[in-house]
Amino acid sequence: MSDASALWDLFRETADSSVAEALRTSVASAQDRDLNRINPLTFAARHGLDEDATVGALVHAARLGLCDMAWNVLCPGCGGVLETAGALKTLNRHEYFCSLCASGYEPTLDQMIEVTFTVNPRIRRLAAHDPDSLPLPEYMRQIFWSSGADLPDDLESAVARVTLDQMELDPGERASMSLTLPKGFYIAFDPVTHASMFLDVSGEETGERRTLSLVFAEQHAHSGTVKLAPGPVRMTFENKAGRRTLPALWVHGAELDALSEARKPFLTATRLLSNQTFRDLYRSGTFDPEQRFKITSLTILFTDLRGSTALYDRVGDLAAFDLVRSHFGELIGAVTAEGGAVVKTIGDAVMATFPTADRALCAAMRMREAMRGINAARGSDDLALNIGLHEGPCLAVMLDERQDYFGQTVNIAARVQDLAEPTAVLATKPVMESAVVGRLVDERGWRTTSRLLNLRGVGAAFLIYEVREGRDAA
Repeated sequence: MSDASALWDLFRETADSSVAEALRTSVASAQDRDLNRINPLTFAARHGLDEDATVGALVHAARLGLCDMAWNVLCPGCGGVLETAGALKTLNRHEYFCSLCASGYEPTLDQMIEVTFTVNPRIRRLAAHDPDSLPLPEYMRQIFWSSGADLPDDLESAVARVTLDQMELDPGERASMSLTLPKGFYIAFDPVTHASMFLDVSGEETGERRTLSLVFAEQHAHSGTVKLAPGPVRMTFENKAGRRTLPALWVHGAELDALSEARKPFLTATRLLSNQTFRDLYRSGTFDPEQRFKITSLTILFTDLRGSTALYDRVGDLAAFDLVRSHFGELIGAVTAEGGAVVKTIGDAVMATFPTADRALCAAMRMREAMRGINAARGSDDLALNIGLHEGPCLAVMLDERQDYFGQTVNIAARVQDLAEPTAVLATKPVMESAVVGRLVDERGWRTTSRLLNLRGVGAAFLIYEVREGRDAA
């Protein structure tokens, strides 16, 4: 108990105090299921907390051992968890197969990998720490479906309505269920081993009893679709896995689809990798050097100090160093305030990433305001900052023992910054065409102009927008 108390004290010192208090209160009084695979965005909404502060605090909690952080590969079809791991670098398959949907998927960090947090058993023992003790509805809620599944509170009734029959099999056990199936489509499925068989029941009814069998092993396996006439069926299940299984015969229809397709926001791997607290606490070891994860969309920001060489000549090395250090501190603060992360600094330049374009544009405008503040305090215009933004697909990789990004989107963002001037932020069409960015520009009264420009090393001309505050507009 004293060890846990010391951890909570340290947690309060390092994390946002409101989030720390909410988590400690939840650990003391919340239901078990609310402390398993915590969705930080749901947790923040439930307790009236800032999302970025909640993500950062839970990362601290994981680092301290109060929570266990998990990276879960999701099926984009049904929302099921196809694999879970304690570290992203152990998720190394090029394709993941969902037997419930009978489909394979190439993993993407922003659509198929979520990050969740479960209270460590030393802090509080949860039912989910022993998943073989969970009945089918709670197993589906806490283990099979992701934290992004928007499930009803009374999941037990919902599962009962879409289940013809279900059973529990210990390792090595074999059992059967006998049913009379009307016309329809049915799924024999075990959420523990992810084994499945589809039953397409159609045509003329028969009185002949048919026998089907499904064996559960460790791997996800889909046994195809069996066509049957309506009538009696004996379904035999055999558990050859090393743990308890929960086979059931599900009725495929609108109600099952509603359970599987209802979604709410969740913490994607892309968003976590663009969180400054995570990058500060987990500086290395996130990826295996040979891994390449696709990201379907990421907003990338590049900055560079204009005329920094002349600055050193004009004010001297010591004063210039202090100015550049102040500038880096302001840039990092702007990035963090908007939920982004600094990927690296290159000389006097910064590369940062953001989960959404509007947050990146807000960070860019914060940076411009901060440079004006530094210059005003000095009574000079020594710091002139060029800023460029672009959004698009890229690869998350490990370079020089650091998590980085690679691809044409990164190249274009850097080239856009090359064309920028301190009087405006430059952003590409993919950034500006977002409806959220459009509303943001209108609300803030920013002014935009656009033109086609050629980017060095990029074949086609790009539509580039200049974004200025109202006072900067001509």
